Amino acid sequence: MQYLISVIFNDTDGLATPDEDAAIDVFNDRLQAEGHWVFAGGLASPGTATVIDNRGGEALVTDGPFLESKEYLAGFWIIEAPDLDVALKLAAEGSKACNRKVEVRPFL
Repeated sequence: MQYLISVIFNDTDGLATPDEDAAIDVFNDRLQAEGHWVFAGGLASPGTATVIDNRGGEALVTDGPFLESKEYLAGFWIIEAPDLDVALKLAAEGSKACNRKVEVRPFL
């Protein structure tokens, strides 16, 4: 089963330190070596976002984030895990590596 591990960034956290970057690299290498890795990535700040709403007759394009918040999605991992318990264990290790809160959600 695949899971999304979302990295939650808080404006007070600051950018990742070199030690955090190194710990993330080690965690990524482990995910790959153990067959859990699917994909991962970091995201630019919400100020770079564009929201598109094409539910009406014409697409409405708005600069900026979907919502204003002190916390936002800063990056993610998509992993393979046999069950939620394994996914949660890996997420805890990812949280420690990046020194941020994370959220785990299964794909349907």
